[in-house]
Amino acid sequence: MNPTDRPVIAVFGSSQSRPGDAEYAAGVECGRLVAEAGLSVATGGYGGTMEAVCRGAAEAGGPTVGITAPTVFPGRTGANKWVHHELPAEDLVRRIAMLTDIASGYIALPGSIGTLAELVIAWNLAFVAPLSGESFGPIAAVGDTWLELMPLLTERLGSNDAMIALCPTVAAAVEHVTKSLP
Repeated sequence: MNPTDRPVIAVFGSSQSRPGDAEYAAGVECGRLVAEAGLSVATGGYGGTMEAVCRGAAEAGGPTVGITAPTVFPGRTGANKWVHHELPAEDLVRRIAMLTDIASGYIALPGSIGTLAELVIAWNLAFVAPLSGESFGPIAAVGDTWLELMPLLTERLGSNDAMIALCPTVAAAVEHVTKSLP
């Protein structure tokens, strides 16, 4: 399903950030750093952080994939202009499945409930992969929300957050993911 010739890093983030926002700038930086590492990025393909990540990667010469959900978001007119390869999904569940299937590593930037869903699904896939002798790519999360929420979820759910690198910066997250790829 990977339409690029490079390993893919899925980046999850807010649809609400705008050019000029710190979150948007962090997305551009993330995409640029992933592309400079010789990798592709995949996002949900729409605006906000998704656009910023694709913009950073495209401006650095890297391929971008946008996995959109046209039936879920009929008011959105397709992928942002920085997406090189759009892959439409039938619904949100399939969209997240496509993002996790296509990627070798995962980065969660600040976001809302959709970003949380993507991060938790990646975390759960990493948690269960060893049960069947499989491995799962590295996961990193950036931002105060994840720094506060992941330890709380670990404590309350009795899970293991060691599978998620809680990083203070985008650069640290990209470095963790790229150095930890299989």
